[in-house]
Amino acid sequence: MMITSLQNLRVKEAVKLRGRRDRDKTGLFLIEGFRELLRAVDAGIDVQTLFFCPEFFLGTNETALIERSGAEQVLQCNESVFAKMSYRDRPDGLLAIAKKRSLSLEEFGESLGDNPFIVVAEAIEKPGNLGTILRSSDAVGADGVIVSDRCTDIFNPNVVRASVGTLFTVPVVEAKGDEVLAFLRERGVTIVASTPSAEVEYTKVDLKGPVAIAIGTEQLGLSEKWLESADLKVKLPMLGVADSLNAAMATSVLLYEVLRQRSDG
Repeated sequence: MMITSLQNLRVKEAVKLRGRRDRDKTGLFLIEGFRELLRAVDAGIDVQTLFFCPEFFLGTNETALIERSGAEQVLQCNESVFAKMSYRDRPDGLLAIAKKRSLSLEEFGESLGDNPFIVVAEAIEKPGNLGTILRSSDAVGADGVIVSDRCTDIFNPNVVRASVGTLFTVPVVEAKGDEVLAFLRERGVTIVASTPSAEVEYTKVDLKGPVAIAIGTEQLGLSEKWLESADLKVKLPMLGVADSLNAAMATSVLLYEVLRQRSDG
């Protein structure tokens, strides 16, 4: 089936899923892009509808991925229709509607080993930063990301895009701050809070044991609840006029320090 009308009902449904209200209402979300869709399919995400436009394809593997997707409905679109649905400056011809998949703290806890490496993102506001935190967490082999007291929907299309599909490769949990703190305490996980007011630099503390790296909002940092509950408070050295890095960059620096220490034994 070829869709050529911008007024097509399926097209309108896809466009609505850019908004959080419709994602929450339907339990569906958008996945756009070859790498993102590939990682979703590899992770077993339930793809319901897959739109494609060969004129936008960038490579030669798109057809095989479409066949592998298991989508209940596969719809070809012309360029103008696909461009209407796309939220990218440069579409690559693949956009899917998929079912959300959630993970509870209890389920996450069952998957942890004896020496967990966890990332806690408290009230992150910008989808791009949350996506980058997921990407960095995947890169260093973190056991998972807990989104505490969320501001940004983890299924926001820009989270999916900024994570380059690692939203589907890293276990992600959404929970209230008090629940997360209790969860970490029960498992003896050291909470490391990143804050410019700390006296100790991040390279001067032992991060080889069970650890949760906690990062706060872009503007205000971690809340008092997390700062007061932290076992360790660390800072990144800032030698210029800026007094802090953005949330995603600071998280990446800290995560690679955990990886470095653990790699050195």
